[in-house]
Amino acid sequence: MQPTYFVYIMASQKNGTTYIGVTNDLYRRVHEHREKLYSGFSSENRTTRLVYYEQYVGVRDAIKREKQLKKWNRAWKINLIEQNNPEWRDLWFDLNR
Repeated sequence: MQPTYFVYIMASQKNGTTYIGVTNDLYRRVHEHREKLYSGFSSENRTTRLVYYEQYVGVRDAIKREKQLKKWNRAWKINLIEQNNPEWRDLWFDLNR
């Protein structure tokens, strides 16, 4: 079985502050954000809502996409989220564990 990687966007609220990251365990990583287990940008800005994610087989492709998204302007990021999640629902509740 091929390893799976995720590029994800966390948000503080609808149209709020966003955080973009990459991980090989989306459930664990989102849990860390939600519980503010580590100090830093995400916990300081309360980005605890999973609003978008993409899945990749290769870590290089995932990192490449993460870097690409981080360079995007805010309007492009909001548009990406709203194309897939117009209500900015917390997708955490959809993750299977």
